[in-house]
Amino acid sequence: DVQLVESGGGSVQTGGSLRLSCAASGRTYTNWCMGWFRQVPGKEREGLATIDSKGRIAYADSVKGRFTISKDNVANILYLQMDDLKPEDSAAYRCAASWDVTANAALGRMTSPEFGYWGEGTQVTVS
Repeated sequence: DVQLVESGGGSVQTGGSLRLSCAASGRTYTNWCMGWFRQVPGKEREGLATIDSKGRIAYADSVKGRFTISKDNVANILYLQMDDLKPEDSAAYRCAASWDVTANAALGRMTSPEFGYWGEGTQVTVS
């Protein structure tokens, strides 16, 4: 099976930065598409950023220019560099992975449980 484990969350002041990591282990695929979404209780999950096996990247408008997604293909670690954080960025951040899907398509699909695999999440609080 596949395991996704996030880390790097925490508390930060407005305008600060955090870098999240998502370590993938178990059975992984060369045609993986991975990404980040966030969720706040009582609100819909929001897809934030994705990167597919061809290196194509997609971002949600809400984070474009502030967040940067990247991936270490050797270590199977996904990153999300988050800069200029705002209070509305406070949420549980989760990584997701699936296969045979482009970055653009995954941005909308990853928030569905049927997408593939999800991590348990890491909390980010901006005050």
